[in-house]
Amino acid sequence: MSEVTGTRRARLYVTRIDPWSVTKAAFMLALSLSIVLIVAVTVVWMTLNAIGVLNTLTTSVDDVIGSSVGGFSLVSALDFGRVLGATMVLSSVQIVLISALAAVFAFLYNLSVGITGGIEVVLSDE
Repeated sequence: MSEVTGTRRARLYVTRIDPWSVTKAAFMLALSLSIVLIVAVTVVWMTLNAIGVLNTLTTSVDDVIGSSVGGFSLVSALDFGRVLGATMVLSSVQIVLISALAAVFAFLYNLSVGITGGIEVVLSDE
């Protein structure tokens, strides 16, 4: 009995991408990136607050501007709730934009396949 020594290869072309599948995958990716962003901002803010960077910056700004301006406080301007709220708003916008743009790019890819022929994928048995 002879054994086949070559590897089998299949050349396939991606000729259509389902926009709904791309949108769902992009939504999940954007959601996970937003969670990572919120956790990172929380950790950075807590670290900066714990080592006193925000208080030092407030003192420096008061020295430059002068305390007669109305007592500007960087700590109150960069309150944890305000920073986290802004991060959540930006994360929500990011989720919507990434999901919508992924669907648009899937439609554009499907339109351009007629001209380009699609993406070639080579599958092999090894």
